Amino acid sequence: MSSRRDFLKYGSLAAGSLILPAKLLATEKKHVSNKKSPFGTPLNLRFRPYDLQLKHVFTIANNSRTTTPIMLTEIEYDGIIGYGEASMPPYLGESHQTASEFLSKVDLSSFRDPFELEDIIEYVDKLASGNHAAKASVDIALHDLVGKILQKPWHKLWGLNPDKTPNTSFTIGMDTPEVVKLKVGEADIYKILKVKLGRENDKQMIRTIRSVTNKPICVDVNQGWKDRQMALEMIQWLATQGVVFVEQPMSKLAIDDMAWLTEHSPLPIIADEAVQTVSDLMAVNKVYSGINIKLMKCGGMRNAHKMAELAKVLGMKVMIGCMTETSCAVSAAAQLSPMADWADLDGNLLISNDLYDGVTVIDGKITLSDLPGIGVKPNS
Repeated sequence: MSSRRDFLKYGSLAAGSLILPAKLLATEKKHVSNKKSPFGTPLNLRFRPYDLQLKHVFTIANNSRTTTPIMLTEIEYDGIIGYGEASMPPYLGESHQTASEFLSKVDLSSFRDPFELEDIIEYVDKLASGNHAAKASVDIALHDLVGKILQKPWHKLWGLNPDKTPNTSFTIGMDTPEVVKLKVGEADIYKILKVKLGRENDKQMIRTIRSVTNKPICVDVNQGWKDRQMALEMIQWLATQGVVFVEQPMSKLAIDDMAWLTEHSPLPIIADEAVQTVSDLMAVNKVYSGINIKLMKCGGMRNAHKMAELAKVLGMKVMIGCMTETSCAVSAAAQLSPMADWADLDGNLLISNDLYDGVTVIDGKITLSDLPGIGVKPNS
């Protein structure tokens, strides 16, 4: 019964924290309606596939790749276009085909008021289970559209202070010592590095990086460690190497081992694969120190904002992360970054064919602009 009471308590607190933005949108909508023509134009969704080209082979504990399939979306309303994106690395189980099949079912023509965010997103969510990245692409485009109509960025609509954005880490994938050193050199302006671990050469990876820099490090194991005692000993060693936290060290299914590891670890343990949506949060509370929120996992900005609010109520650390993405999706996630303890928003920096100009990194820090919506524009 206590877990049910906790869920109701924390759930109501998180829901209450979302009332103010909803009222604010209603007020802003009234202001816009008074100055422009009444709402009534149908919303129009468009989408097309695209492949991102990575600058380097990207290797994590379980796979390597040189490209990432994405789906680009647009929602147009009264001549204003909102941009969105679905990034679909293979391990998520989505693809150009699945995203195309899902988005083909999305008919927004019956919606004539883009401010009906809750109704529109609920409609999209109920079309089919899963498809979180495809759903995120609609959510992001819708948020971008609404922000553009209001002529305000979403961090301001959420009441967030852009001066409180964290530094973003820069990801170093597994590779030879020579390439790892090259990648560290490319990350010169970043204040913290994110290092992929989970194979037999973990200590070599860290020692290679430490041979060229003393910057703080966070590590992402992607469920690569199998034994909790070995994992604890490794974390104890990492704590002597300037590591800040450890992300998803063991399988998301090893709940008891993860709870034990978090209890004994000298470093915070962050859930990634173990938490995707709002409904997963209560299950990982007390098992991990914090969560990594990614728009592609949770279904977009609306759910990500709810997750960040609830995590804070639960006393958990918040990390805002990304997949390999263009500046479109990264900029959307960056709107939430003032809520985060840590950020890993470098997906656009790892590719060679970005289509957008958006959030920038200045001296390692995420820097939000006053551009409306998610803060992006096409770069051509």
